Amino acid sequence: MTLDDLRVFVAVCEAGSLSAVARDHACSQSAVSQHVKRLERETGLTLVERRPRGVAPTGAGRILYRAASAGLAGLGDALRQLDDLRRGAGGTVRIATGATTVRHFMATGVAVFRDRHPDAVLQFVTAGSSRRCLETVRSHGADLAWVTVGDQVEDVEQRASCELPWVLAVRADDPLAHRASIAPADLAAIRHIELPPHSTSRRHLEDQLDRHGVRLASTTSVADWDTALLLAELGLGHAVLPALPGWGGAEGAVRLLPITGLPPLRAGWAARQWDALSPLAVEFAETVVAHLPAAPATTGGAP
Repeated sequence: MTLDDLRVFVAVCEAGSLSAVARDHACSQSAVSQHVKRLERETGLTLVERRPRGVAPTGAGRILYRAASAGLAGLGDALRQLDDLRRGAGGTVRIATGATTVRHFMATGVAVFRDRHPDAVLQFVTAGSSRRCLETVRSHGADLAWVTVGDQVEDVEQRASCELPWVLAVRADDPLAHRASIAPADLAAIRHIELPPHSTSRRHLEDQLDRHGVRLASTTSVADWDTALLLAELGLGHAVLPALPGWGGAEGAVRLLPITGLPPLRAGWAARQWDALSPLAVEFAETVVAHLPAAPATTGGAP
């Protein structure tokens, strides 16, 4: 059993095709098959089964795939760190982020960290959602991810670093804009600008509103919080959002009204194993948390 055998086997499991792996590795399909057969001889088990369209790992194959993919990715991480040492580089930190993460949560922390470590390499991977960020960390595509803390994910540790209260974003001339706060029951009548269906924040919001017997009606959907805020400012509906740092709620064309009775959304860091992070990655995470900006001021008039 060699590293090449394991690399090819992992590639076959992920591609679901011997021919696709052969193309990617610039070798024959027979050569790919030999790598898999060698592993099957050594384990004494069938690891891959043929399907009408391609191949798929057996139960035994899935066990080996999980172990081999994690081991190979970990080895890649170690070789990358050794290369940093060899080249005398300041080290590398890979961070998976959502579309708006750096602007709202990291701007000051990144600048402070860069001043301290001018030779360090920061690689930002835009994953688009917390779910994808977590998967990027889990698959060794990043050391850290800033996520909305949600359900436990296998092989990933999540640590909450801040709490974001829920607010209702409305235009300044909206009939609700004079309110000091909004109760969950009041949300049943709004024109809701909904968040992506599988986002952690939307699931959290819907779970909490279900406890109040509230269902939101929507004719508009967006991919991120900033777009929802913009559409609310344009008068295209109302947005129920976590109060993100960097938003101004006290002035301008939009008002951010606190919603009572809803527990805040939690955000923070995710990593495969905190104890296995490089000292540089740990310092980056701690620096960002130490320099998190304050949440925006909410507004409102009479109750």
